[in-house]
Order: sequence, then C-alpha cells, then structure tokens
Amino acid sequence: MTAVTGRVAAAERGETRIADRVVAKIAAQAAKEAVGEPPAEGASPRATVTVHRDAARVRVSLELGYPSDIGSQCGAVRRRVAQRVKALAGMEVPEVAVQVERLHPAGANAAHGRIR
Repeated sequence: MTAVTGRVAAAERGETRIADRVVAKIAAQAAKEAVGEPPAEGASPRATVTVHRDAARVRVSLELGYPSDIGSQCGAVRRRVAQRVKALAGMEVPEVAVQVERLHPAGANAAHGRIR
C-alpha cells in the first residue's frame, strides 16, 4: 500500500501558541521549586511574562526568609525558571528578572506579629 499523496506534514499543519499567563504559571512554579515554600505568612512567588515568538522575558516577584543568601537564591530562581520554561514551553528565556519584595525574619512573626 502506498502513502496517500496530498497530505500535509504534521509540522506544517499549523502552529502552537502558549499564552503568556500559562508561561507565567510555569515560571512561578519553577521559582517556588527553587526556593521552597514561602516563609510563614509569606506569599508564593508570582511571575509576569512577555512572549515574543519563541522567547519569553520573565519577571519573578518573591518573598524570602531572613537571614539568607539572597544572591544565591535569586541565581537559583533564574536558572530553574529558564530550565523549566525551556523544557515545558519550548521557549528560550534570555532574561529572568528577580525582585525580592519582602524579607521575613525567622521567629519574629510568632513573637511580634507580622513584620512588614
């Protein structure tokens, strides 16, 4: 039996588009994987993404415990976000901006209420 002629190859049938909000969800989850659970009363990481063709520029906002190695944690977030977005969405990530919005001192929340 011969192949049917006139069929369009799978790669040429259309394109796949992944919404910015989906890539942002991947990035936020990856940031959480990199730094672990947020500190007590802290918020989970959030991400915003701008997708242009096959590249995603990512901005991650997070809260960290204090004291901690902030630079090391931010580097881990950048690496993990870039890896996961590439693996799950197939996009290059030329930029991951990490913004630390709040530090939560260890043990201070129980003794003095929420620290801002």
